[in-house]
Amino acid sequence: MLAAGEPNQPLVELRNLSARVTLGNGEKLTTVAGVTLQLQRARSYAVVGKSGSGKTSLVSIIGMLNRHFEGEYFFAGELVRGLNDRQLSKLRANKVGFVFQNYSLIKHLKVLENVELALQYLSARKSSKDIRVLAMEALNSVGLADKALEVPSKLSGGEQQRVAIARALVTSPELLICDEPTGALDTETGQQILELLHEKVAQKGTTLLLVTHDGEVASSCAYTYRLDSGRLSADV
Repeated sequence: MLAAGEPNQPLVELRNLSARVTLGNGEKLTTVAGVTLQLQRARSYAVVGKSGSGKTSLVSIIGMLNRHFEGEYFFAGELVRGLNDRQLSKLRANKVGFVFQNYSLIKHLKVLENVELALQYLSARKSSKDIRVLAMEALNSVGLADKALEVPSKLSGGEQQRVAIARALVTSPELLICDEPTGALDTETGQQILELLHEKVAQKGTTLLLVTHDGEVASSCAYTYRLDSGRLSADV
């Protein structure tokens, strides 16, 4: 294995990773089954699967939201299993961004405040002035500087997803995870959001992991994998 931080090293590496959940009747259900995967830096990947295929479980592990798994997970050469809760939270806040289908914006906060919130969790503390400047730059980059003082409910679905993208990218994450980012949008708006995502991650050199049930959405990425009953295979 390459030393942490070497340029040819995968950003994400999973080795024979499996996960199970316990159902209400006590039965164990395998949600991720022996997945081996490498995500290289500055490339785009899609994972396609139907509901119940294990997408949510896989994403929660890669996004460091769930540490209940078997196998090995390396992020930039660092063994994730060896991190305590505080170290894991710090790594996630500094290195991973998320965009969800339902936008996950805080309703009572203004658009600008939603974006600023992501910066407040960074380990490298920034001044309030710097946070405001960075958040406005992020909103401007997605064409929403004029909506900064609105609350999310005043925005269209497409605009709310643009805010979510600005919030996810304002911290300059190394990995951006998008879980059904166009699922709640009409076709035209969804296509605009996809184009914006790819434009922004290309500008920043971010690794993109897009999770979807839609093969057409997945085809926008350079590499596609299929997930079925927790098993991952390359889509050739």
